[in-house]
Amino acid sequence: MNRQFKSFAEFYPFYLTEHTNTINRRLHFFGKMALLLVLILFFLTWSWLFLIAIPVVGYGFSWVGHFFFERNKPAAFGHPLYSFIGDCAVTKDILTGKSKF
Repeated sequence: MNRQFKSFAEFYPFYLTEHTNTINRRLHFFGKMALLLVLILFFLTWSWLFLIAIPVVGYGFSWVGHFFFERNKPAAFGHPLYSFIGDCAVTKDILTGKSKF
């Protein structure tokens, strides 16, 4: 996890090797969709409770996927920004059919 990456393009192949379990990928996808819903609800209601839910929803699904199904540490522990971008890239690939769900 202490590997250093010079760019997201260099990081992404590593990210994909940490997300081979189908259930883990699905949990990441649902987590990102739930996070989007929480953000929308926050902007519609301006309720601070939705802001409190952001880290729980944003990380909760992914961490369950890693700890119980993938059985590895989330890449976000060592590379939080690249990992978030990777989550978004995989979510986009699932939505566009480039990656299997």
